[in-house]
Amino acid sequence: MKLSTLVTALGGELSGDDREVCGVAPLDLAGPDQLSFFAHPKYRSAFHQTRAAAVIVSPKLVDRSLALPSSLIIVADPMLYWARVLTWLQPKCEVRAGIDPRAVVGRDTQIAASTEIRALACIGDRVRIGERCVVHAGVVIGDDVCIGDDAVLHPKVTLYAGCRIGDRVTLHSGAVIGADGFGLAWTGDRWLKVPQTGGVVIGNDVEIGANTTVDRGALSDTRIANGVQIDNQVQVAHNVSIGAHTAIAACTGIAGSTRIGERCRIGGAAILIGHLEVAADVQIGAGTLVTKSIQRAGDYASSFPFMTKKDWRENAVHLRHLDQIVGRVRQVESQLKQMSRAAPGADAEAGAGDRTTAAALPPSEAPAMDASDSASSDPIRSRADVEADDPQVVRRDAASGQIE
Repeated sequence: MKLSTLVTALGGELSGDDREVCGVAPLDLAGPDQLSFFAHPKYRSAFHQTRAAAVIVSPKLVDRSLALPSSLIIVADPMLYWARVLTWLQPKCEVRAGIDPRAVVGRDTQIAASTEIRALACIGDRVRIGERCVVHAGVVIGDDVCIGDDAVLHPKVTLYAGCRIGDRVTLHSGAVIGADGFGLAWTGDRWLKVPQTGGVVIGNDVEIGANTTVDRGALSDTRIANGVQIDNQVQVAHNVSIGAHTAIAACTGIAGSTRIGERCRIGGAAILIGHLEVAADVQIGAGTLVTKSIQRAGDYASSFPFMTKKDWRENAVHLRHLDQIVGRVRQVESQLKQMSRAAPGADAEAGAGDRTTAAALPPSEAPAMDASDSASSDPIRSRADVEADDPQVVRRDAASGQIE
């Protein structure tokens, strides 16, 4: 395929020879007939050394005055363009319409003639499956499930009874949709299971990763809106609601009845406790524990900064005595205020107490704090809150490169 063909189809500016390419590869592995992309300055060395026939790059990252061995496709967003290239080049899944005789199909089931049901799939009663779907081997679909058009269910997906799946949904291997939520009542001497009578409703254009579980609602439904992207091994508990076009990375756990807004981004291994409200356009960092609702859009994190074990142990010792340190700081502040009232020119110096408090403490007792400490001291806190509390600290750390 000529580069000009690609540019005509997807846009961009071609700089250099109109070469033939027959595949894609990363910068360090690409050969003279392959296409690659360059989207981050840290890969500049690999960009200048690549053998790729062509590289997708933004105008901010390329110096056209330099002689480069590769042709360039210059675009505003190389990562987005790269995704479109891969989508364009990826062969479409061929649907071989029909039901394999080794599949098991229940009574009163409606399956579109254009849909493919592969061997050893098990489909319950009164199931409806739309046009051009692919149900792979080992998939189990419970009674009264409804699936839209162009859905792909990979091997060993399980859909419990009554779930509703939209159009163009992809469920990867091992995903379990509609298992019972974790509902229990204590009788005084044992647990009594609370029946989970709701369902799961999944919108259009949703992709759910391998071994992810989405529990059915207790009374109402667990809902995943259009365009949501969920990675592998994510737990979505009963009655959770996830807004449109939200992306959730692997190993995240979302407890029951939490509601997440539209266009949110949740990093890997984040934990959201139950019955929370998360606003639209919120970004939650990897490993963050969210214990209270987030009412404003923004970037939030609570993970303790990564450090050596030696430093962590030393800081942990200080954290154990944090309450005592705060008490001593308040005591020093009170003493300084009393001294300032008694001293000549007290009015001019009245505001100096807060600025001199840390200096009044011995170095071994003064709590060191930078902007990253501030952002991680609360269970969940935004960078904007840190800046509002202490703009001088934020500006100092930004200048030293500690805040991106």
